[in-house]
Formats: sequence, structure tokens, C-alpha cells
Amino acid sequence: MKTTTDVNFVYFAGEPLGVPVLKELKVAGLLPSLIVCNPDRPVGRKQVLTAPSVKVWAEENNIDVWQPESFKDQEEVTKKLKDFDLFVVVAYNKILPKWLIDLPKHSTLNVHPSLLPLLRGASPIRSAILGDMRDQIGVSIMQLDEKMDHGPILAQVTMSVHEDNWPVRGTELDEALAHFGGALLADTIPKWITGEVTLTEQFHDAATYCGRLERAMGELQIDPRNLPTGSDAYQTLLKIRAFDGFPGTFFIHNSKRVKVLDATLENDTLKILEVLPEGKNKQSFEHYLSSLD
Repeated sequence: MKTTTDVNFVYFAGEPLGVPVLKELKVAGLLPSLIVCNPDRPVGRKQVLTAPSVKVWAEENNIDVWQPESFKDQEEVTKKLKDFDLFVVVAYNKILPKWLIDLPKHSTLNVHPSLLPLLRGASPIRSAILGDMRDQIGVSIMQLDEKMDHGPILAQVTMSVHEDNWPVRGTELDEALAHFGGALLADTIPKWITGEVTLTEQFHDAATYCGRLERAMGELQIDPRNLPTGSDAYQTLLKIRAFDGFPGTFFIHNSKRVKVLDATLENDTLKILEVLPEGKNKQSFEHYLSSLD
């Protein structure tokens, strides 16, 4: 088993995949020497300065942390990172310039939670749920290049999702794929370092793309007193599950926004279970409907 002393690597990471992947690397005895993440940011109504979860985990595990705002100062960045063997990127929201990607001896690897070239872009997990792609869920380990999710593949594995669990919640699939990808990464890194991995070029003509999720995308065009049935119900449930956590889903009724927190299908009809009406506490959908009478 490789240990942290065998591979001197930097881990660039963000939410929500960064920490679960790190946990799998730790299980394999393969920890980074340095973790790069976003700076602390103000969070919530009181704007409390809050550290990213990746930083918190790093400090708990006595790993050095660097939180640059950018990589514009090439001389400074090169001086700090030039002695590492490998870079690994997981859900990091800054674009690494080509000179930085090419800096380490063993290049830069990326954990991407889709079966590339499917779903290149910022929201592959949620887009897979929204697109009803139950049989096309998986993780790719690729060599990063200057184009988005374009580099050659080192390893790729499909993750089975049982039909009884589909559509799965977005937050649950985030967690599951992060652990799945972390285990694959831990298995791949030692083989990559020793030259046992053959790179496979992506079939670029088959590439599909997904963009960033925005809060406005979560609006549901539904009447709470007449919920959708049939295929409309299923498509609405896909959206509710896909956008679980962020950006969330909601409908507008009587000029008020009502967040949908939980839903299912019953007798081929959408059944909303729990909501959060604007200005009120979360409650059952039945309670919400009764309050309209």
C-alpha cells in the first residue's frame, strides 16, 4: 500500500466532493502533503467568516492548507508548488492555467463524477438525475488538460443504482459518488506513478455538457391543489430529487414562494410530503394545504 510519503502530492478541492474523497484516500493510506481550497468566506445572515469543510478536515488531520484567491502570480505559485510530484483536482472551482497543470512531474489528475465524455461541466451529478440516467452513473479519473473535462482517461467505473432507489436525492448521490471516486482514485494513483496506467483518449464526438445550477432553475410550474400525474409527475420528481440541497425546488402560490423539501410518487401522481412556505416553518404538505382553506 502506498503511503503519503511515497507520493508527494497536492490536493485542490471544493464542495461537496472534496472531503468524502479525502476520507477514501485516508483509508488507503494515501494523503496529500498540501490541500488547496477556497479562502474562508462570510456565511449566513450574520455573515460569519467560515472555513471550507476541506480546510476543517485538513486541520483535523494535520495537513497543510493554502487558500489562494487566484493563481495570477506565476512566480509565487511556482515557487510554492514546484517540488510536488502530482496534483489532484476534485470539485475545485478555480480554473488551473496550463502552466500550473503541467508543473508536477506526474501531471495533474481530476476526479470527475460522470462517465466522460458524458456530462462535461459543472453539474454532472445533478444533471444525471434530471436526465433520468440511472444506468449511466459513474466516475472518471482523467489527466487534466487546458480544455474542460477533455483530457484522456486513466480509469472509469460505472456505479450501480438500484431501480428501487431511483431517482436518488442529489445530496445522497453527491456523497456516494465522492466515496466511489475516492476509492477509484486511491487505487489509480500508485499505478499512475509507477507507469502501469494506459491513457485512453475520450471519444470527443460523443461529448455532452452541463452548466452551473442557478436558483431560478428550481421553480416548479405546479398547482398545489392539482398536482401533476403520469410522465409530468415523474419529470417533476426527477427535478425535486436532482436539485435536493442546491438549488432546491419551489413553487409560487398566492404570490408566495413555497420550497418543496420532500416528495414521492403515489399511484402515478406526484405526492409532496414536506414544504417550507415563505416566512413560516417547515411543515407537512397536508398542513400547508389545510392552511389555504
